[in-house]
Amino acid sequence: MSQATVSIRVWGDLACFTRPEMKVERVSYHIITPSAARGIFEAIFWEPQIYYVIKAVRVVRKGRWISFRRNEVISRVNIGSAQSWMKTPEKFSPIQAGGGAPDGTQRNMLALAEVEYILTAKVGLSALGAKGRHNLKTYCDEIERRAQKGKCFHRPALGVREFAADFEWEPDPQAALERRTVEIWPGRDWRQLWPEEDLGLMLYDVFDHRQRTAGFRWLNDEEKAKVTVDMTDSGRNSCKKPGKTTKLEAPLFEGHLVRPQAAFFHAHIKDACMDCDPQRVEMIIKPLEAGYAA
Repeated sequence: MSQATVSIRVWGDLACFTRPEMKVERVSYHIITPSAARGIFEAIFWEPQIYYVIKAVRVVRKGRWISFRRNEVISRVNIGSAQSWMKTPEKFSPIQAGGGAPDGTQRNMLALAEVEYILTAKVGLSALGAKGRHNLKTYCDEIERRAQKGKCFHRPALGVREFAADFEWEPDPQAALERRTVEIWPGRDWRQLWPEEDLGLMLYDVFDHRQRTAGFRWLNDEEKAKVTVDMTDSGRNSCKKPGKTTKLEAPLFEGHLVRPQAAFFHAHIKDACMDCDPQRVEMIIKPLEAGYAA
């Protein structure tokens, strides 16, 4: 069992899946992006031993456009200031945003209201998980238990952290789509609910899904103490004798450190479903240094 499929239904009052080309003002995509969908799954359950790849997004309610202004923070706390405040709390100076505060600004947002999706993802064991003691079924059972009980590591969000998402486990995503269609619009056929639509270029993710298969986790102090890295010099340095061993610092993490790199794909909705499987959709890679951001 190298891969398994899991599905959840998510909904919320507000959502904003920001288009990166809009820069300052936040403008949402028409529906949820695979990147935001992956974040919802990882908020419910994630371990370095597994990874998610979004397979499909079924649209129950596309929502309606809504525009409003919101206060955003334009300042950030650096590590030096945080360490100084920890040593001398009386010097603490909070960041102030909203109401004309110096650290905030008002910006427009074009968001979505009253949305509902059914998300389907493939779960796979990372290289760290392959070396572990648990198989993939153990992790999938844990995902199902947590989703059924409403448990999560942190509250899932619909694009923006303050737009909280409710979620529910769905064993059969297609059956759930047909059931919710009857519950919301009695007498309507789900095939006629949302016509076929081309959404154009959409952000898929800011991390390469192929690189995430290696897994990543930080080592604790005990693990760092047990790790000893030796390097043998074979006459590369004339000042050292061949075969001399030099001890290096123990590594801080295990696995593969993935660098951000935006990937886009051509989004298309057919039969109320957007196919997101990387094996079937073509990816366009754009480096973040070129002006693209998540």
